[in-house]
Amino acid sequence: MTLQREKWQLPQGCQLNLHSSVNAMTPGTIGPVKEESSGTFQVKSENSKTIWNTEEVPEGFEYDDTWDPREQPEYEILFKQRVGTEDVFFGMSRKDHSTACCEDIVIKIKLPETKSSDITLDVQDKVLDLRTPKKKLLLHLPYCVDSKNGKARFLSEEETLEVTLRVLREFDFINFG
Repeated sequence: MTLQREKWQLPQGCQLNLHSSVNAMTPGTIGPVKEESSGTFQVKSENSKTIWNTEEVPEGFEYDDTWDPREQPEYEILFKQRVGTEDVFFGMSRKDHSTACCEDIVIKIKLPETKSSDITLDVQDKVLDLRTPKKKLLLHLPYCVDSKNGKARFLSEEETLEVTLRVLREFDFINFG
C-alpha cells in the first residue's frame, strides 16, 4: 500500500503565505490578494489650500498659549437661577435644581496681589480669557453665554474677580416660559 500526497489547489487569484509557522494560516491569508493602497487621503474643503475646517478647531484656541509661564489662578464656577415662592414652595414652574434650569453662570476667580487696573478680561460665547501680569486663565465655559451683556466686579477685600454671564440656550422658553 502506498500513501499519496494530496495536492491542494487554491482558487485563481488566491495566495497562501507560508513563510513561518507563526503566520501559516490566518484570516488575512484567506481570500484574494489585496493590492496595497497608496496611503493618501482627500481633504474635503471648500478651499483646497486649507489644512482643516474651522469646525475642527475649538473656539478659544487662538488664546491658548502653552509657552506662557504665568500660573493659572484658583477659580470656582457657580450656577444661579431666579426662583420665587411659586418655585420653592408650590413647585408651579418647571424649574428644578439642575444646571439645565439655571439662567446665569458666576465665575469667581481669586487674584491675590492684583489691582483691578491690571486685569484684562475677554469673554466670547464659550470662552473666558483673563490675563494679569502674574496670572492667566483660559476657561472653556460649559454653556454658551451672552458675551455682550455680562457683569464683572472686583472685590478688593477678598481679592476676587466675580464674573456673571447670562446662559444662552436654544430652548430656554421651555424651561422659563
